[in-house]
Amino acid sequence: MGQRLMCVVAHPDDECYGFGGALALAADRGIETYVVCMTDGQAATNRGVAVSGAELGAMRRAEFAASCKVLGVTAHELLDYQDGQLEHVHTVAATEELVERMRRFKPDVVMTFGSDGGLNTHADHMMVSFWATTAFHWAGQPKRFPELGPPHEAERLFYLTTDFFLPDRRPPQPVPWTVKLDIRSVGERKFEAFRQHHSQAPLMERTKAVFGRFGAEEFYALMAAKDAQPARQMMDLFEGM
Repeated sequence: MGQRLMCVVAHPDDECYGFGGALALAADRGIETYVVCMTDGQAATNRGVAVSGAELGAMRRAEFAASCKVLGVTAHELLDYQDGQLEHVHTVAATEELVERMRRFKPDVVMTFGSDGGLNTHADHMMVSFWATTAFHWAGQPKRFPELGPPHEAERLFYLTTDFFLPDRRPPQPVPWTVKLDIRSVGERKFEAFRQHHSQAPLMERTKAVFGRFGAEEFYALMAAKDAQPARQMMDLFEGM
């Protein structure tokens, strides 16, 4: 079995806006990728031509699928949690869903948001970080949800982090990075994936200058590993594996 990368996000467009470089690079190397998105983004400020939440949700589901196709994602799934309300979700129930998927997909590497909520300090991002982190640990523990199948221990858990802040947002408190990922070779694909999110075109226009300046790299922090090891700088999420 080849290497596998699992990405857990909150909203359609997170997969490309935050993690698109890492996903495209993995696809180019033949690494299987699986993106789990917890909501269909019905609470978005930008709504395209949608006249209802349900219509926007359906639109954003299609956009998410199109974006994943551009990035070369092997498998993607969009769950039914309510956008903008993840802080009210039962934590164990949401974590259980991710444990089941980790045991089924058997990733070597898991990546998700940092606990700061990312560049826009979004509460949904914070909750997804918490669930994915807990699931990373629980998926390998036989006493947690034994009915969900044999335990699986992923090798590494990474948080998305940053070396810059958005000028119109309150700065987050990001985790110091341990991986600086050069994504220049897939940069155009990352932005082409974001262009699939037609409903979010105003967001892309508003942030185009910032990502034009800082978009050559993505930054990640190694938060947990299967083996005890010293902290070190890496250039690749799979380095040494």
